[in-house]
Amino acid sequence: MATVEGTVPIKEPVKHNEKLIITASSLGTVFEWYDFYLYGLLTAIIAAKFLTGLNPTTSFIMALLVFAAGFIVRPFGALVFGRIGDMVGRRYTFIVTLLVMGLSTFLVGCLPTYETVGVAAPIMLVVLRMFQGLALGGEYGGAATYVAEHAPAGKRGLYTSWIQITATAGLAMALLIVILVRSPVTGVGEEAFRDWGWRVPYLLSGVFLMIGLWLRLKLHESPVFQKMKDEGTSSKRPLTEAFGEWKNLKIVFIAFFGAIAGQAVVWYTGQLYAMYFLEKMLKVDGLSANTLIIIALALATPFFLFFGWLSDKVGRKKIILTGCALASLTLFPAFHMLTEAANPALARALATAPVKVMADAGECSSQFDPVGGNKFDTTSCDIVKNALAKAAVNYENVEASAGTVASVTIGGKVITAPNPALLSGDDKKAAIAAFTAQVAGTPAKDGKPAVMGELEKVGYPATANPDEINKPLVVAILFYLVLLVTMVYGPIAAMLVELFPSRIRYTSMSLPYHIGNGWLGGLLPAIGFAMVAANGDIYYGFWYPVIVAAATFVFGLFFLPETFKRAID
Repeated sequence: MATVEGTVPIKEPVKHNEKLIITASSLGTVFEWYDFYLYGLLTAIIAAKFLTGLNPTTSFIMALLVFAAGFIVRPFGALVFGRIGDMVGRRYTFIVTLLVMGLSTFLVGCLPTYETVGVAAPIMLVVLRMFQGLALGGEYGGAATYVAEHAPAGKRGLYTSWIQITATAGLAMALLIVILVRSPVTGVGEEAFRDWGWRVPYLLSGVFLMIGLWLRLKLHESPVFQKMKDEGTSSKRPLTEAFGEWKNLKIVFIAFFGAIAGQAVVWYTGQLYAMYFLEKMLKVDGLSANTLIIIALALATPFFLFFGWLSDKVGRKKIILTGCALASLTLFPAFHMLTEAANPALARALATAPVKVMADAGECSSQFDPVGGNKFDTTSCDIVKNALAKAAVNYENVEASAGTVASVTIGGKVITAPNPALLSGDDKKAAIAAFTAQVAGTPAKDGKPAVMGELEKVGYPATANPDEINKPLVVAILFYLVLLVTMVYGPIAAMLVELFPSRIRYTSMSLPYHIGNGWLGGLLPAIGFAMVAANGDIYYGFWYPVIVAAATFVFGLFFLPETFKRAID
């Protein structure tokens, strides 16, 4: 037994098998990310099953907000489990977080739908999403801290980059399982998947929970924490120390504004928002979009390790801030290129037949209705924008004088909306239906043939033509977006561990990380699509990540310290 002068005797740190440490920590975290992001992949189906009765645009945004509910509570999970991790231990805490996450996800697969139990269904879904968020709020800090505190001084970036892989690996794992289950060749097929097969990936989380628990129960406590515990130097008030003392709170602010904020928006834009953009805006079918994304993820994922390793050589700050700068400069052109590659017909229509809405801005409301009570039929502007929102069509707003009846110009043809002030009852419904059909067309139904709308006549496709998708170019663009993710995310765990003192490390690093990734990042898809719904420009939502990434680059350049040579014990 070793002694340290002036302290109580301490035990020699338990010699861990490095492969077991990394495997148990990272694989358990993969399963937690799988559970958490599974909802994101099935947002459209979740909206149909749990949020019926809303207009399509609002239903999708509300489904994204339910998804975001898990992100919103992540900082609270960071506080709860961070405190436990700094007082009781790293190992114990992330065993509990895995258990909470796994059970919550399994239960989502068992939930009754809105059709069965009404409004109780989305309430139960939100509650389970919040439990998932609480668990994830405690998981990441624990896993990153645990691995870093076992890593050799010159390899912390490399070792913790295995934890950084887990978010993308969990997303890829969820994508793969969803693809296999919904495929008619290997699974239940698309129709059955939308009916009941969506439950299968959730129920599989029960199996992954057992595997993760089995591995983590083999681990011992972190040697850094064990040393503090034996010496009696662990924190008794980690929350007060972390956020009530300016010397530590200052580091929290620097970490958040100088690294985490930009990392968060780049991550969620490059992976989740890109997937939603492909499906919702570019109208690529779900199976094709998922397949293209998982190929890009598989190609780019090794770069988490590369940038983690590189950060051990040249520093964390340079790599993270370079990723933020590249994202702020290239997101707009990258997604314009993605449109041309994934849906060439849509790109041609946007260029040759732009859609313009001429209306009195005072009559126009956002096409976002969280309570489902707005039918968007009280002003001519809302009638026009609702028809375009349902068709997911990009448009430009043109200001008209007060009192002007709104109109839409499609490829040079002007179509004036009905004036609801002059109509009522069935006459108003019929006029709105006729206008919508003229703009967007109507599908074949009950033996009646489909009617081609003006949008289709000038080349706006209802769906992306699979034969026209330039798959290699789409994968290349998605690969670039994920490569940006690996730059900002690969080194950040090591940096956060090195920024904060060991006695309050779990608490201190977890809270800013989860505020950034839970709020700035997790809310990004919902905010982005709400911005698009309000403005009409399918690219408008990218201003959010571009501005945040640019601000992080500037702040981090002046205030973020380099940490890769620091001792952490």
